[in-house]
Amino acid sequence: MDTLLLSRIQFGANISFHILFPTITIALGWVLLYFKLRFNFSNDMKWMEAYRFWVKVFALSFAMGVVSGITMSFQFGTNWPGFMETVGNIAGPLLAYEVLTAFFLEAVFLGIMLFGFSRVPGWLHTLATFLVAFGTTMSAFWILVLNSWMHTPAGFEMRDGVAHATDWFAIIFNPSMPYRLAHMLLASGLTVAFLIAGLSAFRWLIGDRSAGVRTTLRTGLTLGAMLIPVQIFMGDLHGLNTLEYQPQKVAAMEGNWETGPNVPLLLFAIPDEEARANRFEVAIPNGASLILTHDPDGVVPGLNDFVAEDGTALHPPVAPVFYSFRIMVGTGMAMLLLSWAAVGLMIYKRRGVDGLPKPLLWGLVPMAFSGWVATLAGWYTTEIGRQPWLVQGVMTTEQAVADVPAPMVASTLIAYLVVYALLLTAYIGVLFYLARKATKGEPIRPRVPPSGEAIVAAE
Repeated sequence: MDTLLLSRIQFGANISFHILFPTITIALGWVLLYFKLRFNFSNDMKWMEAYRFWVKVFALSFAMGVVSGITMSFQFGTNWPGFMETVGNIAGPLLAYEVLTAFFLEAVFLGIMLFGFSRVPGWLHTLATFLVAFGTTMSAFWILVLNSWMHTPAGFEMRDGVAHATDWFAIIFNPSMPYRLAHMLLASGLTVAFLIAGLSAFRWLIGDRSAGVRTTLRTGLTLGAMLIPVQIFMGDLHGLNTLEYQPQKVAAMEGNWETGPNVPLLLFAIPDEEARANRFEVAIPNGASLILTHDPDGVVPGLNDFVAEDGTALHPPVAPVFYSFRIMVGTGMAMLLLSWAAVGLMIYKRRGVDGLPKPLLWGLVPMAFSGWVATLAGWYTTEIGRQPWLVQGVMTTEQAVADVPAPMVASTLIAYLVVYALLLTAYIGVLFYLARKATKGEPIRPRVPPSGEAIVAAE
């Protein structure tokens, strides 16, 4: 493999590992705020029990996200110098805004949120929780602004091969930004919903029947059942936006080779780029046309429209985009069925989580990480689907890659993969360790502030 392919794999591995943790912290911050507000207004200890457990998960996820994010940012210089040389006038300020408005905000108030419950007034602790949650969302906002601009660049002009901003409003609110931001925030919400439901189901199955576990299990399932139909609707809007600005990506997602009407929806196929056809298909007639154009006779773009005169493909690699899109959609359907079945049973039996059968609870445990699967599959669809462009219509991936020997990139790639595998295994192990420890009902000792005035923590 050459330097370009190895560098792409390395960056893909880094961002795949990194994105797992912001996907949790973005929404979990708001769920923690919800727990804290419910405690403030009801003084019911089950909400504080839920807060005290899940704030540990937040802290662990936040730390992992910061470390992996720093590693990833170095690669702009080591592996992709052409990116900043060409579009640094736009990418640089956006990344700086993310640091100034989000990362600093999170860092300043995270300590109060984690350790200040017994040391500061209740209103200040609640405010710190809000500001950390707001900071994580602002972080996602600025990163998605840059990512969206790379897909649908606007508000700039090229001078001597370098991009210069002409309209920052157009850059920030570029054509795909609202759809990508909403899609990602909802993905984060679903990731957290099923993580909460899955770990709570695990605690329930190993014998924890506390009010806190009942609360978090019900909260996770209800949140998932509410968000998944909204995500499906937003996914449809995002798809229509992609069809307008990146039709070649949509053609790869659908595995459609020839432009035309009445295009079937392929449930499964084996795309063959050499033959420029699919070797096996299981399809719903007119399905793709209906979904993408809301008309069964609607015209859907084909991949054969994106081929240069010399035969070079101007569309992304078909198989990775085609399969990752179906993994994302399939995982979303599993989320829909499981969450709606669970909430339906709770309502029908009128027994809350006590009415959930064990097979369903066991099914929720592996679904704790289904949000990760769907998020990664969605990101692969989006980012691989942009190829061969790094910034759509401005520069290709090949133009940005560093002139580094392939063996050097391969050696660092192997090191990254080993470290990430160990860290991910440790992270998941710690999550279940925390769940088991909480199930034992170990009390949290009250803390005494430096002033000597005892403020007993609400256990």
